[in-house]
Amino acid sequence: MNLILLGAPGSGKGTQAKALSQRLKTTHLSTGDVFREEIAKKTALGAKVQGYVTSGKLVPDAVVTEVVTAKLAALPGSFLLDGFPRTVEQAISLDAYLKKSGKKLDRVVYLALSEDEVVKRLTARRNCASCGELYNVVSKPPKHAQFCDKCGGKLVQRQDDTEETVKKRLMVFRDLTEPLIAFYKANENVFEADASGVAQDITELIANELGVPAR
Repeated sequence: MNLILLGAPGSGKGTQAKALSQRLKTTHLSTGDVFREEIAKKTALGAKVQGYVTSGKLVPDAVVTEVVTAKLAALPGSFLLDGFPRTVEQAISLDAYLKKSGKKLDRVVYLALSEDEVVKRLTARRNCASCGELYNVVSKPPKHAQFCDKCGGKLVQRQDDTEETVKKRLMVFRDLTEPLIAFYKANENVFEADASGVAQDITELIANELGVPAR
């Protein structure tokens, strides 16, 4: 089963992508992970991406699509895309690639979450400056405030998790991703899942919708 997972920052895409890919025995492709892998391998595509990343520019749609479709072409089985497509232009290019390669997209899963909840979740995130362990002062607080349970390192808030930055990220999401959701609703079978609950319950909800046997 080939899937796309969409949702605002903080909606739990990474968590759900990992859980669903394990349940479906499919390959989870995260755009960020693919970029980092290509850069680390020093491939021609990686060099192209790195040029934009190091200069602080957005990677153009054509380059993003080139990197992701090259990865898809090398896959022997099904896929779950997380972080791609992000624009309607990328979606159109992906559709053209799938048709050309004889593959099809089975479902698009949209993790719906209110903007207030997104701000609440992301501004509560903390990570250990030493080992990278993640915490949430609301849902997964450390045993000792401001210090990591694993290594005792200092917990910090990422710059992109401040309220001001989160609201800017949401503006980008509205501008780019909401038209994309409308595009898929018009062209594909979209399942909208309420992402405000417990992660495991949301996984079961989506798995049930996809016809995956319960654990």
